[in-house]
Amino acid sequence: MVFSSYLFIFYFLPVALAVYYLIARAGNRTLNYALILLGYVFYGWANPKFIFLMAATTFVDWLASVIIAHGTWRLWSVWREPLAALPRDAARSPSQRWAIVLSIASNLASLGFFKYFNFGIESYNALVAALGWPQAQWESFFRVVLPLGISFYTFQSLSYTIDVYRGDAKAMKHFGDFACFVCMYPHLVAGPILQFSFMAEQIEHRRLTLDKFARGAAMFSLGLGKKVLLANGCGKIADTVFNAGSAEALDAWYGLAAYAFQIYFDFSGYSDMAIGLGLMLGFVFAKNFDSPYRSESLTDFWRRWHISLSSWLRDYLYVPLGGNRRGESRTYINLMLVMLLGGLWHGASFNFIIWGGIHGAWLAAERLLGKRSFYAALPRPLRTGITFAVVCLAWVFFRAADLPSAVRFLGNLFGIGGDPAAGLLSGLIGQPYYLIWFAAAGLGVWVAPQSWDITRRLTWPKAVWACAVLIASVALLFAQSYNPFIYFIF
Repeated sequence: MVFSSYLFIFYFLPVALAVYYLIARAGNRTLNYALILLGYVFYGWANPKFIFLMAATTFVDWLASVIIAHGTWRLWSVWREPLAALPRDAARSPSQRWAIVLSIASNLASLGFFKYFNFGIESYNALVAALGWPQAQWESFFRVVLPLGISFYTFQSLSYTIDVYRGDAKAMKHFGDFACFVCMYPHLVAGPILQFSFMAEQIEHRRLTLDKFARGAAMFSLGLGKKVLLANGCGKIADTVFNAGSAEALDAWYGLAAYAFQIYFDFSGYSDMAIGLGLMLGFVFAKNFDSPYRSESLTDFWRRWHISLSSWLRDYLYVPLGGNRRGESRTYINLMLVMLLGGLWHGASFNFIIWGGIHGAWLAAERLLGKRSFYAALPRPLRTGITFAVVCLAWVFFRAADLPSAVRFLGNLFGIGGDPAAGLLSGLIGQPYYLIWFAAAGLGVWVAPQSWDITRRLTWPKAVWACAVLIASVALLFAQSYNPFIYFIF
């Protein structure tokens, strides 16, 4: 189930909000249990079997956190004791260290098996075939189905046990409170990736207010507009160009820019809807996008793009690896490692690894050159344009079906390997309605204010605008069958 669907908008959401507000007087703990039930219904709608996987990983992490908090495995003697955050500078006992290992290992094992098993088998078979040992290939009798949102809820759950172990947060004594954090439906399958230290207080203490609900409804409406009115149109252009097999240089760049717009409005729109839904439930989530295509460098881009993932990688991977505290060489290595792993997190494919490698190498180069960078002295529009071009070139590997397709498309971008029949593509993607869609997306990227800023202080004109966007988006949903969501598979 996705937010931009009839099922969610007309059935699930009205019922969920009605249930939530009817029991609002019962207190936050009761509301938390209601959110658990709603979250499991939302998550299990497509495949109920994966509910058990999420419930199992949630229970293991909660159990590990209690062991870390008490420093003992003898839990039958500790339930009446209050839980407090551990001292940050105190040594951890063997029980606490084993508990954090259990949490990390179980989460990574689950993520690794479901996300990378097929990729590992296929890569191994390709390698032994290339070496001339076809008899060594492993013919697996089954294929692993990827559970929706496993990358997101795994990272969120890990942030909890790591925060408790570090002393940045106290463990939750009640399993229901933690389960609510993991399976809350606004952020469940596609983020934002909420760090527990940011959400802990809100899980136990939050207020439902009319201002929050109004802003949340406006955020949801504008996010739905980004997805339906802008991302879907740009997605049609991008799909046409990438699926053509060959394209003239101008058409290839047009299709690539359309994909850049699609993935931004698709994902930032979904994040806006998630933030809006959170506000309607009384939660304040952090901003997840900050006009990333207006960035003047790739370093700036990663401060603005998918901020929750960038922050997670920084706090739980880059800093523990040593960050920039162990010399310049180690800093560049850490940047490359983090971005390579970030690419692999997105998907089990060499394309995603290359995408992460491009970003990691460019980030390291920017840090190495600093103000001596070849584009640091250029006017701001040129710096923004160069950054956008680099991001787009990396998107080729994100979008292409496989590595040969990505290499072929890169050739098209620079006029290499074109097909004489590729000129027919211009007639398909040059239709006026596509050009209008593309121009509107460009204005949204570089000119229009952000949903976060528009809704910070609601006025009647803004509320009317949000309602108009909602009505137009719902009307277009009825009129079109094309409604993909890119990050739903991650």
